[in-house]
This record gives sequence, structure tokens and C-alpha cells, in this order.
Amino acid sequence: MALHLDIPTHAELTALLDARAAACVSIYLPTSPLPQEADAARIAFKDLAAQALRQLADAGVPDASLREQLEDLQEDASFWRDLAISLAVFAGEHGIRSFRLPNRLTSIVEVSDRFHVKPLLRTVTFAQSGFVLALAQGSVRLIEVAPDVPASELRVPELPSDVASAAGVASIADRGATGRIQGSEGQKVRMREYARAVDRALRHVLAGHGLPLILASAEPMDAIYRSVNSYPGLVAPGIPGNPEAATPAELAAAARGVLDELYAADLASLRELFQTRAAQGRGVSDLGDVARAATIGAVQTLLADIDATVPGFLDEETGAVTYDASDDARNYGVVDEIARRTLLHGGRVLALRAEDLPGDTAAAAILRYAL
Repeated sequence: MALHLDIPTHAELTALLDARAAACVSIYLPTSPLPQEADAARIAFKDLAAQALRQLADAGVPDASLREQLEDLQEDASFWRDLAISLAVFAGEHGIRSFRLPNRLTSIVEVSDRFHVKPLLRTVTFAQSGFVLALAQGSVRLIEVAPDVPASELRVPELPSDVASAAGVASIADRGATGRIQGSEGQKVRMREYARAVDRALRHVLAGHGLPLILASAEPMDAIYRSVNSYPGLVAPGIPGNPEAATPAELAAAARGVLDELYAADLASLRELFQTRAAQGRGVSDLGDVARAATIGAVQTLLADIDATVPGFLDEETGAVTYDASDDARNYGVVDEIARRTLLHGGRVLALRAEDLPGDTAAAAILRYAL
């Protein structure tokens, strides 16, 4: 079952971060690519949309346009047939935008004068989904891997079936027209032709996804493909050995281990760097300090709790935090605004689970310089 993904581009993310209006509605909910679960997702969305409209009514904000947008999306049967693992919906005075995401997110509704973008950053932080390229001399398959759904083989137009067909010969051992293609070196030339053909075919399928590509292959095919690959998401760890006998489920299980390995290594490196920078006066975890640093462009890397909602306001010039007792349509998420300011100043934002942050905090920051 293929995922239908709409991962935001940098321009789309910036547009969401910059949006300001009397009412901006942000809705997140877990979904499923399985058709039989589409109705459940649609009902969940209807309930969350109703919560948003109640918040607008309590704040005395007119909701006619937003109500129409949310109801139109709810009634769009074709939209609900093609889903992924989570859905993010942003509705405002200039229209509605949705993103189908490969990460499992929790249900949330936020109404404010800006969109709640922080959970969307989880997709950029850690892709729990990806692709496996099972590449052998005699076969090639592209497998899509995602949480909670069976792995599936994707159809790739113009994908060659094997080395010989890619080279236009009956056998990999055939001589070339000049008589130079022979022996083991000649076979490697054929394999490079094959690898380039595979790479060309994958470009149209992988373009825009930004998800990791994990190579399942034996030598020398592994090294040959890596030498011609043009997809920036190809990761260094692979699945060794000939993949021809492996089922999609077996390849997916191995791929999830690779994804976990990549994530754990990145987290360990970040924790170590934060501790080093904290000792140098360039690591802060007090939310007020993080907010001020983000406002003046001092944050190099922000570690934000994806599930934390801290209602309040940030001063536009100083970054001073004013906390609010409850979440309503007047205030906004403080951590979300810190993330916005970090990104607009060219910083990196990582949306993490609470247990992955350094200490008991909603956000921590590695700074460009000591304050």
C-alpha cells in the first residue's frame, strides 16, 4: 500500500511561518493509507474542526470562511481515499493547505493569529519512513517503508529488469561493439550502465520526497550504484548481501533498523555537542533564555519538544516571554514561535520527543555565540 505524501518544501514552510491573520487554524491527526480506515480519519477530522470553530466562537472571531473551507475538505471523498501516516491541515483567510506526512503525529488543534508549525518539523527531523532499493545483477525493486503499514513494492516506469537488458545485450558476458567489453572489468562497465539506468528511472519517483533511500545490495553492485547515484537522500548504512530472496517485509524490517541507527547516532551527537556548548556558555535550556536567543538570531540549533504546548506570547523585539494560563484563540504556542524565529534566522530546528531533550525543558538551544 503506497503512501500519498505531501512533504512541505522550504518555501511552503516559510509561507506557513510567515502567515498572520485574525484566525489561523492548525489541525494534526494520525491517519492511515489503508482505504478501509479512511472514514475513521474523516470523522476524527470533523471532530477536530468542530473544536477549532468552538475556539473561534469563544474568541468572538467570525468563522464563516474557515467553516466553509473545513467542511469542503471534510466532504471531499477523493481526498480521504489517498492518505499517509499523519495529516496536517492549515486553514486561514487565504485558503486551506494540507500535507500528508510519513510520521506518526498526535491529534492536536491550535487556533491563533499564526499557524502551529512545530509538529510539521518532525518530518524534517526524523523520517520514520523511507525507501529500500533492492539491487542485484538480475533484478531491482523499490520498496516503500513506513510505520504501522505493510511494506509495498512501488512501480517505477522505465526501471530496467537486470544488467543485461539495461545494456541491450543477451548476456552480461557479451562483448561490446568494439570488442573491449569483456572479462570482469567489462562486466563492471555493464553494471555501471545498469546502475545509471536505475538512477535515471528513480529520479521521477523519488523527486521531492526527501526521504532516506537505503541500498540493499552485494558488492560490487553496492559500490557501483553509490558511485553513480544522484539522489541526495541515499544513506551510508545499507543492507548487505544479495536481496533477491528477501521479501518486502524482510527488507522493511532491516530498513527500520537502519533508520533507528541513523536517528540514535544523530541524537547522541547532538547531546554531546549540547553539553560541550553549555560548558562554553553556548548551550541554554531555560525557555526564556532560548526565546531571547532565537529573537536576536543567536540560535544555531534548536531542540524542541514536539508535544509541548506552552501558551503565551513573545515580545517582537526582545523575545521576552509572557506566559498564559490556558490555550485559546488569542495566544499561541511559545515554543512554536521560538522555532519560527530560529528558522527565519537560518537556524536548524529539530522536533524531538520529551525524553530526547537534554533535561526537563520544552526547548533547548545550541548558540552561535555566548550571550
